[in-house]
Amino acid sequence: MKVLKSILFSAFAVLLFSCENFQFGEQYSVEQNRERERPIIARHLEEAAYDGLYTVQDTTTGVVVIVQEEGAGAKPTTSTIVYYNYVGKLLDGSVFDTNIRAVAEEHGLDTEGRTYAPLNFSLNQGGAIQGFSIGFKYLRSGSKAILIIPSPYAYQNQARGERIPANSILVFEVDFLGMD
Repeated sequence: MKVLKSILFSAFAVLLFSCENFQFGEQYSVEQNRERERPIIARHLEEAAYDGLYTVQDTTTGVVVIVQEEGAGAKPTTSTIVYYNYVGKLLDGSVFDTNIRAVAEEHGLDTEGRTYAPLNFSLNQGGAIQGFSIGFKYLRSGSKAILIIPSPYAYQNQARGERIPANSILVFEVDFLGMD
């Protein structure tokens, strides 16, 4: 009987812990966080008073795109490779990352051995946070813009090192250099 109980318990444990969707603790809710962050982003937009030619807000996700300089190129489509420079900030204005050496040095972010060069990702194919695919689809190649990305489309409830707390709304100054 002990052997049978042990086998049944082991089988139950294997089934329980092999389920892909099984998670311990509180579940992350994209919708709840998106709704919680909408008024925070609206207040930030009022207080920050960004200069731009125009502003677009994706109604589904809440991603905000403030176009500061309109490019002459086309807009990217799914799988387009986008080349860009960026400065990443929190809502309080603190810079957490950049691929521009001068900005990294100015903010004490310069890392020995890091290559500072334009980055790229494939639109809607990964390689960057989801908010980049959402934001860049509104931009023409050659544009300069500010992307304000709610946490559900950035790192959600995961902190990224010491500079990006969990559930952070992120602000990116981007320079859309071109695309393939």
